[in-house]
Amino acid sequence: DQHALIKIGLKGFLPVESQRPSANLVFLLDVSGSMNAPDKLPLLKKSLLMLSKQLTAEDKVSIVVYAGASGIVLEPTQGNQTFEIEKALEKLSAGGSTNGQAGIQLAYQLAKQAHIPGGINRVVLATDGDFNVGTSDVKALKKMIEEKRKSGTSLTTLGFGTGNYNDQLMEQLADVGNGQYAYIDSLKEARKVLVEELRATLMTIAKDVKIQVEFNPAQVSEYRLVGYENRVLAREDFNNDKVDAGEIGAGHSVTAIYELTLTGQGAPSVDSLRYQSESTANETKITDFAGEMAYIKFRYKAPNQQTSQLIKQAIVRPVKLNDFASASTDFRFAASVAHFGQVLK
Repeated sequence: DQHALIKIGLKGFLPVESQRPSANLVFLLDVSGSMNAPDKLPLLKKSLLMLSKQLTAEDKVSIVVYAGASGIVLEPTQGNQTFEIEKALEKLSAGGSTNGQAGIQLAYQLAKQAHIPGGINRVVLATDGDFNVGTSDVKALKKMIEEKRKSGTSLTTLGFGTGNYNDQLMEQLADVGNGQYAYIDSLKEARKVLVEELRATLMTIAKDVKIQVEFNPAQVSEYRLVGYENRVLAREDFNNDKVDAGEIGAGHSVTAIYELTLTGQGAPSVDSLRYQSESTANETKITDFAGEMAYIKFRYKAPNQQTSQLIKQAIVRPVKLNDFASASTDFRFAASVAHFGQVLK
C-alpha cells in the first residue's frame, strides 16, 4: 500500500490500409504429429484462411510445410487467389516428427525467389514449437534467421496449442527475425492478430526500439520494472546502434509498469548505503527538475535506416497521486494484468 505504480505507454502510428506495402508472405507450417489436435493444425488452417482473405493481387503467398521432411505445398501465388490458397491448406494433415531447420531454410529460399523490393518480405512460422529433430541448436537457428533478416526477410512466429509448446523459443526467434510473436488459442484470437491487427502484425514502422527511464532520486528512492526481464538492456547499449532490440508494428502498443517507492514515504525494500548518503549521491542540480518524477528516452530506427533517432519526455509528478479506485479504467486494467502475471510467475 505504501508503493506507487507508474504506467508508461508507447503507441505506433497506424497508416491507412492503402499505404500498406505489398507483402510477400511465406507460411511455414508445422505438420508434425504433435500438431494433430483441434487447437493446433485445424485452427491454424482456419486462421491462415482468414488472413489470406485480407490480401490483394499485389501480394504473394507461398506455403511450405515441415515434419520428417519439408516440402512446398503452394508456389508463390497472388494473394487474391483465395481458392488456390484454400485448396493448398485443405491438403494438410499432421504426422511425423519435427525438422524445423530444413523447413525454415526452404521457406527463406522461396521468400528470396518471390522478393518484393520495398515491400514486406516475411516468413510466418506457425507451430506448437517442438523442434526435436535435425539441427535443433537454438544458437545456429538464431544465427541463420539473423543473416536472413539482414538481407530483408523478417520472421513472424505464431504459436498454437499446449503441452509441448515452447513459448520462449518462439519469442526468441521472432525477436532475432525482426518480427512479431503471437500465441493463438482460438478463432477469436486469430481474427484479432491476423485480420483486425494485420497491419501491425505484418508492417514494421520502427525497428530496434529502446526505452530508457531515469527516475529522479528526489522523488523516487526505489523502482522495479514489472515484467520484461528478457528485454532488459545494459545501460551502455541504449546509445549503441549495433545492439539489436524490439520492433514496433503499425498501431502497436507497448505498456511498461514500474512499481515505485517514493522518497520519504517509507517501506523501502533495500537498506540505504552506509558510505553514500542521499545528500552526497544527489549533488547534481536536481533542484532544477524538482517537479519531475522521471525522464524517458526513446530510441528507434526507421525500417530502412541504420541510425537511430531520439525522443525525450519528462514526467511531471502529479499534485495528487490517485489511489487504485480512482485511477482510470485503462490503468486499473493494465495493473491487474501485470499483477496476474506476477501471481502466475
